[in-house]
Amino acid sequence: ETSPFNPNRVVNTKEIAEEHHIPLELLAKVLQTLAKYDMVESQNGPKGGYLLAREPREISIAQVLEAIEGPLGIADCYHEKDEHASCEQIEHCNIRTPLLRVQESIFHLLSSMSIEDMMAEPPLIIVESRKTK
Repeated sequence: ETSPFNPNRVVNTKEIAEEHHIPLELLAKVLQTLAKYDMVESQNGPKGGYLLAREPREISIAQVLEAIEGPLGIADCYHEKDEHASCEQIEHCNIRTPLLRVQESIFHLLSSMSIEDMMAEPPLIIVESRKTK
């Protein structure tokens, strides 16, 4: 990131796309979705763009992912709406309960992490591994 993040600064879509190497069309759709869920606000005009609608500590990673992707789940049989519709093996499944515990742990972690927490993490440096003969 070239400049420190300021949650009160309006940032245009092109600037975000270039800074984070995200296709502009994809980013525009994501931001529209996040605006629909009151996570970002759009500002019109020549200096328009987007800014966070709430404090970064008030927006969980789970909320962001659910807004973009829909209900979070390891498998379709974990969604509350129609629990048994997607799997013919549900009656005999012996991994559903253990995976449900994994899913609950992941959801708890994502719910407990905020955008502010993510901003505090140092960026990962990816080092190319050497292949040995």
